[in-house]
Amino acid sequence: VGLGTIFHVPCWHCSHKETLLKYGFHFESDTDTELIPKLAKFVHDILNEDLGSDGGDKQVVPFTQIVMDVMRQLEGAYALICKSPYYPNELVACKRGSPLLLGVKETGDMRTDINVESDLSAEGHHGKPKEYYLASDANAIVEHTRRVLVIEDNEVVHMNDGAVHIFKFDSDKSRRLLRPAKGNFEHFMQKEIHEQPDSLTMTMRGRLIRGGEQKAKGILLGGLKDHLKTIRRRRRILFIGCGTSYNAALAAIPVVEELSGIPVTMEIASDLLDRQGPIYREDTAIFVSQSGETADTLQALEYAKSNGALCVGITNTVGSAIARGTHFTKAYTSQIALIVMLALALGDDSLSTQQRRNAIMDDLYNLPSKVRDVLKLDKDMKELAALLMDEQSLLVFGRGYNYATAMECALKVKEVSLMHAEGIVAGEMKHGPLALVDETLPIIVIATRDASLNKQQSVIQQLKTRKGRLIVMCTEGDAEFMCPDRTCRIIEVPKVQDCLQPIINIVPLQLLAYHLTVFRGFNVDQPRNLAKSVTTQW
Repeated sequence: VGLGTIFHVPCWHCSHKETLLKYGFHFESDTDTELIPKLAKFVHDILNEDLGSDGGDKQVVPFTQIVMDVMRQLEGAYALICKSPYYPNELVACKRGSPLLLGVKETGDMRTDINVESDLSAEGHHGKPKEYYLASDANAIVEHTRRVLVIEDNEVVHMNDGAVHIFKFDSDKSRRLLRPAKGNFEHFMQKEIHEQPDSLTMTMRGRLIRGGEQKAKGILLGGLKDHLKTIRRRRRILFIGCGTSYNAALAAIPVVEELSGIPVTMEIASDLLDRQGPIYREDTAIFVSQSGETADTLQALEYAKSNGALCVGITNTVGSAIARGTHFTKAYTSQIALIVMLALALGDDSLSTQQRRNAIMDDLYNLPSKVRDVLKLDKDMKELAALLMDEQSLLVFGRGYNYATAMECALKVKEVSLMHAEGIVAGEMKHGPLALVDETLPIIVIATRDASLNKQQSVIQQLKTRKGRLIVMCTEGDAEFMCPDRTCRIIEVPKVQDCLQPIINIVPLQLLAYHLTVFRGFNVDQPRNLAKSVTTQW
């Protein structure tokens, strides 16, 4: 089995090598690149023997199954392209943590859903041939085609006799392909909300080191590790973004300041450009963009580079313009997690914050399961949406870490359900917003346990005094404490470290925005008057 790695594969368990040595395999080096194809050959022989292959040309076990069984044994980040003389007209590619792009050069139309089981035949829809290119960077294939599909973690590309199929790989032991595309979901937006535990897992894989008996907990940001010392010496960090990406950075600013000790400011990309705000050589400018192609953010990137700032990019699109233009290269919740990991990496040289950092890393590890728990509120959020569907406005009050949660909730409600919504920092309630409160206006107050809890409880009391129609999000077990007279509708969520709580808190509000949109009869996956799809926005 011939197999080529197109990105570095970190060292993993030596037990696989010991097993192969016992079965007569010989090694010319200590590299993982040699170990992986020999493991694939071993898997091929075992599976075909178990299924009764006579050893002839006909292979009983599909090539994709062999590759997926090998993937189950690998740890760390990798991207692989696999070919074998046993499967002469086939090629299989897969990745986890490292970039992998599929370039397509063709004259006919082509489906572009890469999360579905796709059939991109070489003849296309009009009988015209296609060419396919696999690479780790768009620059490698730009001379051949500008049409690129970004392969996601745990997706498997199978080329066979001129056709390309892209499958979602299930990493458990069942050896099956996952359901295609939307599966049991009615809309892509709903699907992406429910896939956030997997998105978070992929974001942290290879970056979050849990530690154990022989190694310490830590954060490994491969693309940024050479710049951490430089960033620590800089006088300021600027986060620059638009919309949801701006909110994600806003949610993580406090922990970046806390662990790095560096002043942090936020900039809306378009406003920075309009003002021509000062950026200096001593600054680190961090650009947050989900698509990596946001025009205002790209212009702000060029502006910051022209002023000599160190530019860092956080994007969920490998090969995008921002990923190519910055020194480091995920969805709203994943972006927050990644910025928190950046804060942990920046604070790694401080003994005084070690206990705090360890607690955050422990909760990061458990975060996907916590998000799965909070997704169980789907039915409750659907019931709440049914009650709110005919309303004209919604206010969302947040504070501290969860001011960003209030902003993001309001953004999604107005963007997809076309209901007027405002995210408001609770400390400003008396400076205007309080005048709007009456028994008809629905108000969400985010009051989970953190340093702002007592102040949020005071906000709730003031709103209740004015007969506000309250929906209170609180930590599990706090319902009686937050609303003893039971006049509020309660959303209870699991508790995590304060800097990670926005990731938990936004999920039921995403579900609320989704169900509101469905009940109000609007297109969930294509907001009105917007040129982009919501499915890239969570």
